[in-house]
Amino acid sequence: MIDNAIAMLGQPYKYGGAAPGGFDCSGLVVYAAAGAGIHLPRTASEQRQFGASVSRNHLQPGDLIFMHLARKELHVGIALDGARFIHAPSTGGRVRIDSIGAAPYAAGFIGARRVIADR
Repeated sequence: MIDNAIAMLGQPYKYGGAAPGGFDCSGLVVYAAAGAGIHLPRTASEQRQFGASVSRNHLQPGDLIFMHLARKELHVGIALDGARFIHAPSTGGRVRIDSIGAAPYAAGFIGARRVIADR
């Protein structure tokens, strides 16, 4: 899942996008998971109900990270480790890696879900 997401670094943000050429946040998650044989719901809201809840202190690679941001009611990314995540940020942005502890992500963090069961 991580490798599939990292392969999309630099792809442009595209509302409703879920394939190379353009991704929105939940579309990147669905695409990366599907490439690893994991079927996830399409929207961030649905993804937030999938899998098992994980505390911020116990994040593992592949966990989904959810946050509220200024211009987004709900945003989702994929944890690379306990400190970084990959996501499709917003209009005009590109798929990138950011720090979970950096603004605005640290203050916006609202939860995480583990969707890869066999660890």
